[in-house]
Amino acid sequence: MAFYFSFYLSVLIMLFSVNFGLSSADLSSDYYEKSCPKAIYTIKNAVANVVAKERRMGASLLRLHFHDCFVNGCDGSVLLDDTSDFTGEKGARANSNSLRGFDVIDTIKSQVEKLCPGIVSCADIVAVAARDSVTLLGGPFWEVQLGRRDSTTASLSAANSDIPSPLLDLSDLISNFANKGFSVKEMVALAGAHTIGKTQCTNFRERVYNETNIDSSLATSLKSNCPSAGGDDTVSSLDAATPSIFDNHYYKNLVNNKGVLHSDQQLFSGGSTDSHVKTYSTHPITFDVDFASAIVKMGNLSPLTGSNDQIRTNCRKIN
Repeated sequence: MAFYFSFYLSVLIMLFSVNFGLSSADLSSDYYEKSCPKAIYTIKNAVANVVAKERRMGASLLRLHFHDCFVNGCDGSVLLDDTSDFTGEKGARANSNSLRGFDVIDTIKSQVEKLCPGIVSCADIVAVAARDSVTLLGGPFWEVQLGRRDSTTASLSAANSDIPSPLLDLSDLISNFANKGFSVKEMVALAGAHTIGKTQCTNFRERVYNETNIDSSLATSLKSNCPSAGGDDTVSSLDAATPSIFDNHYYKNLVNNKGVLHSDQQLFSGGSTDSHVKTYSTHPITFDVDFASAIVKMGNLSPLTGSNDQIRTNCRKIN
């Protein structure tokens, strides 16, 4: 039964991805079919190996894709180390001592370079690795549009301004995502990525100690791992019930005031997004389809294509 459900869902997602692919005419799902036919399988196999060892890494690779795309488009800039010419994005408030998976991308890039030197971009590897991570953790499949090239620069200031903070109120969240071209519904669907992974104490301390719209048992549990002072880097699951399964439990949590982050609970706080949260909390297939279509759209944010920039041979530095 699970197989037929996955197949049916995959067909739906492919239909959605075709439509979204039109927004970036130079991208296509079969971009490497002739130039590097084993690339997609190689990425999938590498992601499967690392997620089998640490399921949390699947969430980290998905987050890496989001943090790349929200800063000047999906161009692999988040992977760049600092240079004498620019300060990269790894030190941004949302990334420092938090963003993970760089070594996984390095390993995949090395494997792909041995197959097809100078062909597959780091930005595309991040996009495919995110998709494979979600699928491996029980989420939907979608066709990744490919053909991105890699940026030769990065922007700390853009990362600090564009990546949404976990402390934002609903109106600011809506504005942040609208600036990237996303509707309110798409924003709520993308937030469902928080059904997997963990977050640092510093991101939810204010909520558990000072906010009232939080389930008391959740607050008590989170406080045990997040003191009122110190321990900023200790982590707790964003969804304690099914922390390593990509499902719709995140939305069920919000309906019951069990959102860990302030920004999460804002999606169900008497505002315009409540209806979307309720829908996703009771209709998991609807969530899967909407999440997949939204993330395909996200993957098409300002890609570098054609002869723009380069295909980096080392994802951490320009050629």
